[in-house]
Parts: sequence; C-alpha cells; structure tokens
Amino acid sequence: MYALVDAVSFYASAEKVFDPAIRSKPVVVLTNNDGCVCAMCPIARHLNIPKFGPYFKVKHLLEQNNVVIRSSNYALYADLSDKMMNIIGRFCDTQHIYSIDESFLNFNGYTSLIKDWHEYGHTIRRTVWRETKLPVGVGFGPTPTLAKAANHAAKKLSGFNGVAVIDNEASRQAILQRMSCQDVWGIGKRLVKKLKIMNIHTAWQLAQQNPKTIRRAFSVVVERTVNELNGITCLNWDDVRQDKREIYSTRSFGERISEPTALKTALINHITIVGRKLRAQKSVTKQLYIFAASSSHEDIFYKKSFVYQFTTPTNNTCIMANALSEVFEQIYRPAVRFYKCGVGALELTSQQFQQSDLFDQRSDNPQLMNCLDAINTRYGKGMLSLASSKLNERWHMNRDFLSPQYTTRWRDIPKIYCE
Repeated sequence: MYALVDAVSFYASAEKVFDPAIRSKPVVVLTNNDGCVCAMCPIARHLNIPKFGPYFKVKHLLEQNNVVIRSSNYALYADLSDKMMNIIGRFCDTQHIYSIDESFLNFNGYTSLIKDWHEYGHTIRRTVWRETKLPVGVGFGPTPTLAKAANHAAKKLSGFNGVAVIDNEASRQAILQRMSCQDVWGIGKRLVKKLKIMNIHTAWQLAQQNPKTIRRAFSVVVERTVNELNGITCLNWDDVRQDKREIYSTRSFGERISEPTALKTALINHITIVGRKLRAQKSVTKQLYIFAASSSHEDIFYKKSFVYQFTTPTNNTCIMANALSEVFEQIYRPAVRFYKCGVGALELTSQQFQQSDLFDQRSDNPQLMNCLDAINTRYGKGMLSLASSKLNERWHMNRDFLSPQYTTRWRDIPKIYCE
C-alpha cells in the first residue's frame, strides 16, 4: 500500500502557523516581487480570487474582503516543510519526498499491522496538526498514482474528511469516476485535449483503455499511468532521477536599474546559483546563456542575450564570472531601465567523463569550489561569495508583505509574555 500526504494550501497554511490571529481569515500569498497570487487558503478560495492573477488586478477585491496578504517567505516554508516531512516519515518504512509539501509513503512492512487505513490516515493528520499546526490530506492506494487520486478525493471531493482510501474495486471505481483526466497525476493540459478528442473525459474512462494502444497514441509514460490506475505498480522510488539538461537562474528586479555595476552584480549572483547547482548534480556546462531585458511595457522594449562557448566544459563559478565580464559590454546598453536578467547553463555533461583540450590547460580548481560549497553548506548560502557579487538592495525582490522568519532568524523568534 502507498500513501500520499499533501499539505492543504501549504504556503497560506504556513503563514497561519505562528500567527493565530489570521487562522480564521482569508489569506493569499504572492509570488516573487509581489507580482501574482500563487497560493490561497480555503477561506480565500470561496472569494473566487483568480490564482496566478496579477496582484494589481485583484488588489481592490482583496481589500474589499479584508484578505490578509503575504509575500513569499521561503525560509519559513522550507523549515516547516522539513518538520512536516520528519513527522510523516515516522509512519512508514519508506518515504519519498516529492515536493516541498508532498510526500509519498510505502508500507511494505506495515501492511499486516494496520487494520484500518482510514483511522491510520486520521492519526497522521492529527499528529501533523498537533506538532506543526499544518493541515494535510492523506490518500491511500495500491499504486502511487492511485494514492495520488485518493489524496485528490480527500481534499477536493465531497464525502471525504481529509482521508480517502482506494483498497478495493468499488472504491477505485467510485473515486476515478468523479475525477477528470486533468486531475490524474502525470496528465497535462495538452494530453487532456487529445484525450477529449478520443472521448476520454474521466479518470475511469482513461483506466479502461488498452495500455498498448495508449502507448502507441501517446508515450510509455501515459501507458504506465493507465497501468497504475488499474493497480499495477510501475514506479520505483529507487530509480535514479535523470540530471537536468539545462539549469537556469532568472529573476525580475525589485525596481528598474540602469547602472552597469548593478546589472553586472545581479548577473554574477545568478552565475553563483547556476554554478552551485551544476556542482550539486556533478555536471559541467559547455555554454553559458546570459540575458538582460527591460519590461515589455516600456515605450521601447530592449532585450539582449549572448551565448558564451567554453573551450572546456566547466562548473567553476570564477570562470563563468570571467566569461560574463568578457561579454557584458555586448549586453548592457546605457539609459535602458532593466527589469529582468538571468543566466542559463546549456549542453550539460557529466564532470566525471571529460574530453580534455590539448591546447587549453584546465583552470577549474575543483578543490577551491569544493571548499566554497562546504563553507556555504555549513554556515549558510552566501556566507562566502565572489567580491563582484556584492549585494545591491535595488535589485532585490519587492516583498512588502513579508512575515517574520520565525524559525530561522534570531530576532524573529516568537515571544510569549506571561502575566
């Protein structure tokens, strides 16, 4: 048996953990630079606030309904996620953390000990709430895809109180018949359109299809989804995840910038992020994509990009920063009010298997990069950085509604006064 434990509106719920005064109020969380609504609690959903709609378009609606607005507090979310996952992991013998708020559980050694899966699910929910004050939904099923379907039922379908179980043919059919194809794990919007043409609208109709026919029409991934909907396990958590083929770091500025030093500093910070991610998956890059652009709403839109080709693939932050210095003048233009910039590592290969260049002596210095990563891992990201990446407040994100970082910053630790 598998289970999927998923937090309910995780970002919005996390904002309520250390602020009991807003637990009964509608809460929305905004994306980077307070641009769009990315999360909302169940209370706010009833107000028909469009998700991922621009904040300035719904600002009046939020004010009318006294909605509590919060900027994304990633440090708080990451810490609460760690606590939640540690609690959930106590209830199974194998745990697979799928995302910041989702965790798959496998009960190979527990099946004979658990007599009532519904009660076990409620025990998980009560424990997570008691120790973190985060609401979660729990779905059980004989395959990961069916566990995901049960979790959807637990949170979205009527008749379930936060826990749903698919453990027989009747429960499988009852839940899949009430789910559309787009609610099935791994079925995207494009696939849904093609399935509708084939007159396949519900998850139950999809499960009734011949897997081989589906494979010829779509892919082996959709074939596996059909098998999983029929109780045949095809996913294995021990499978090695494929490394990323491209790695990007991009972000818009908190306010427009025109100075070359500020733009270059921002780009070097993106290079630092890309370099760290490359080394984390033991990859090197052959090409570095660098771009900067003004807003499309400016009178004159400007965007310039450059692809730097390395003679020898690298993941050294210093070498990539030097590459930026060589091409920066081709990207920067005076008087342009830059709104966004970014860096991408292209054509990634494994650092283990390298073809050296006869005429180019390597200067990667992996020992230096290992030391840099070790220090930043131990003492926090950014503790040690390039001098040219000195932080500039002007290009930092706008986070006007940021809540305190209650668990990761000393001055934000909650204080309790007893009289």
